[in-house]
Amino acid sequence: MKALSALAPSVRQYLLVTGNYWAFTLTDGALRMLVVLHFHGLGYSPLQIAALFLFYELFGVITNLLGGYLGARLGLNRTMNIGLGMQVVALLMLTVPVPVAWLTIPWVMGAQALSGIAKDLNKMSAKSSIKLLVPDGQQGTLYQWIAILTGSKNALKGVGFFLGGALLALIGFRGALLAMAGVLSLIWLGSLILLKKDLGKAKAKPRFRDILSKSRAINILSAARMFLFGARDVWFVVALPVYLSSVFGWDFWKVGGFLAAWVIGYGIVQSLAPRITGKQRGHVPDGRAAFLWAVALAGLPAAIALGLNTGLSPQWVLLGGLMIFGALFAVNSSLHSYLIVSYAKEDGVSLDVGFYYMSNAMGRLIGTVLSGWVFQVFGLEACLWISSAFVIFAALISVRLPRHSNVL
Repeated sequence: MKALSALAPSVRQYLLVTGNYWAFTLTDGALRMLVVLHFHGLGYSPLQIAALFLFYELFGVITNLLGGYLGARLGLNRTMNIGLGMQVVALLMLTVPVPVAWLTIPWVMGAQALSGIAKDLNKMSAKSSIKLLVPDGQQGTLYQWIAILTGSKNALKGVGFFLGGALLALIGFRGALLAMAGVLSLIWLGSLILLKKDLGKAKAKPRFRDILSKSRAINILSAARMFLFGARDVWFVVALPVYLSSVFGWDFWKVGGFLAAWVIGYGIVQSLAPRITGKQRGHVPDGRAAFLWAVALAGLPAAIALGLNTGLSPQWVLLGGLMIFGALFAVNSSLHSYLIVSYAKEDGVSLDVGFYYMSNAMGRLIGTVLSGWVFQVFGLEACLWISSAFVIFAALISVRLPRHSNVL
């Protein structure tokens, strides 16, 4: 505690925000894996499993749009704590036995809707807070802090995937949910006490119509983000874990462990993105960097699809391609996460960040629906071709992002 109190106030708040984000992310990743593997084991089809996440993604779109407005009016500490509390309720909802079998899917979808609202309130609050804790002239520091927050979050989401698979095997679906709800409740109580009051509250009360961004740069970046995350989730959310389980014959431990390792590696690369993109040479990224890194990613999913139809080992093709995809996608995602916070105006920052993550959620929604439907009807290769097309769209949109010659 002495070491914590000796830190600068902005650093203490950064650590609290990051700790909240970490705790939430562990339960979010574990819950995703629990639901996919549990309901696949019950005999649900890929499309039915995708439907379970439909409200999760749909309400993420709505939450990011309205959550930025709420954060600017109420303060980011409140929206973050509301998100933590709602996740506890969502976890507990899934532990309640559903009395009638035909209510199972609507009930799970409802719990996922609540979890989606909670996740995006928490993420929007965390990302917006960083803008307020770093002086405006220190863009290199802002990039580094955003990369650390985003990368560590995704590494922990990978741990959450493994945790979900492990808990499902060890203590079952209901036991896993109860354990996570208990731990997250303690984190929530600590956050209520320690997080700075009125963090992120706008000086001038925003009007409801302000939820729509008026910034050309943010609108372009948001459109690119939608296609970028649609490209990931169209094969990663449902198609990949079901393919690993049904085609490769992997059990819960292998599926959860592999996806956990992938997301952990993905998060590590995100944290290192400033080094990869030239921060040590005195440069921060701009729209040109976003375009070039999207181009580097664009052909990879199509190459994996082609490789699956050759005489090469499908496991080496898919798993090796997935590793390269994860590294390139991590840099793209980290670049975008920095650019949105950099573009956002400081007063009422959550309005701009919320609008941007609304597009992010829309991409996830599109990707999730397509992941279940396309995989069930056409197979994994079709999901991969769509992924490449989406990245190409993201690259073409990124051409119009602002360019600069700023140095640190």
